[in-house]
Amino acid sequence: MSSRTSPISRPVTVRRAVARDAKRLTRLVRGSGAYAGQYAAAVAGYRVGPDYIEAHRVFAAVGADEQGAPVLGFYSLVLAPPELDLLFVADAAQGRGIGRLLVAHMRSEARAAGLDRVKVVSHLPAEGFYRRAGAVRTGTALADPPAVPWDRPVFEFRVSPE
Repeated sequence: MSSRTSPISRPVTVRRAVARDAKRLTRLVRGSGAYAGQYAAAVAGYRVGPDYIEAHRVFAAVGADEQGAPVLGFYSLVLAPPELDLLFVADAAQGRGIGRLLVAHMRSEARAAGLDRVKVVSHLPAEGFYRRAGAVRTGTALADPPAVPWDRPVFEFRVSPE
């Protein structure tokens, strides 16, 4: 099995991100292969700052058995209005279940916050991932040039009570 399709082989922990994670999360966003080529401009100047991390529910997936382990992925849940604002998995960790782990964790956090649904404005290459993770397409976000010159699919995760 290739590393792109193998399940998580080492223990992974999802923990609350802290201000000192900001640079690592920013590097993960800017270095994402999903934003190469025509999509590069969308994240070229993007910054996940300490203030953003403190204002929202940002969680990072890290290797559970290593001190100072690299961030394998992260997500940001905005509560009002409910939206999965960011979800990134490091290119080297894709295909190993990290994205599904983060989505499951996000749903748990949303449920704990009393939410019944969470909106996602998807990046085009991530559309298939969100469908496989259980999101339902609800519409289209129209292009907003110059930052985002293409239409994007809008999805919704329904969050069931426990």
